[in-house]
Amino acid sequence: MEQPTPRWIAIERSALKAGDLVSAEAGGLPIYRVVSLQDQETQLREERTGRDHIAPLASLHWKLAP
Repeated sequence: MEQPTPRWIAIERSALKAGDLVSAEAGGLPIYRVVSLQDQETQLREERTGRDHIAPLASLHWKLAP
């Protein structure tokens, strides 16, 4: 069975929460999982490599649609 193509939507930053899959680029690469949010920073884990990153909330533009 074929996997459905992921659908990316623009982030509504006030609704972002831990566990969401996000990306800074349209098309979704790289894909990060939100680990935590604090003020205007996010702790992210890259899905492919498992590496952790800290990024400004404003740098994230796309979220995987539920």
